[in-house]
Amino acid sequence: MTNLLVLGGSGRTGIHVLIQAVARGHRVRALVRDPDAVQAPVGVELIRGTPSNVDDIRKAAQGSEAVVSALNNSRASDNPWAKSVSPPMFMTDAIRNTLTVMGEQSIRRIVLTSTQNSGDGRDQANPAFKALVKLSNLKATFDDHDGVDEVVRAFGTDWTLVRVVLLADKPLVTPVWAAEAGTEKPGRRINRGDLAGFLLDTVEQGTWIRKAPVVWNAGG
Repeated sequence: MTNLLVLGGSGRTGIHVLIQAVARGHRVRALVRDPDAVQAPVGVELIRGTPSNVDDIRKAAQGSEAVVSALNNSRASDNPWAKSVSPPMFMTDAIRNTLTVMGEQSIRRIVLTSTQNSGDGRDQANPAFKALVKLSNLKATFDDHDGVDEVVRAFGTDWTLVRVVLLADKPLVTPVWAAEAGTEKPGRRINRGDLAGFLLDTVEQGTWIRKAPVVWNAGG
């Protein structure tokens, strides 16, 4: 059993993290803007606040042993090419705040969702895709993921950046395959529930520490 702080728990991946974490026996707190709008399972303590406010994180993180972040930027629609409506560098600032608090409260472990072809994984991207990112609404999101990558590495905690392929809202498939960028050709998709399970597995098993695996569903 681990005392977990979950960020992004109100999102479509984050709610799977909450459900599975409680089912596995963890004590779970989630920092969310509006607790009344989150259909969290019994056993999750919802803390009102935002990771953009370092004092809110200080309050929510008390007693935690690990952090799981499913934060992402909000878009104007579900279309992946839609314009971001989150503040510029929202995730980077939120994770910087989180890592600052982790240092203050002696919390070593953090597992974060990232995206394929971000950070040092950009070198593996198709040149046409990299050019497209620069000219589209995706640039703001990729810039933010790059910022998270840089900040996490600078703080030197026991981090794992889980780089996801295209996310799908489908029933659990399992198993999840994972590999460092450039070592295997990943599948196209991963289900949000399976991703949540992988995030929790890395916390429980202490795997992929200070690494950034790409993850996908077998056959996806």
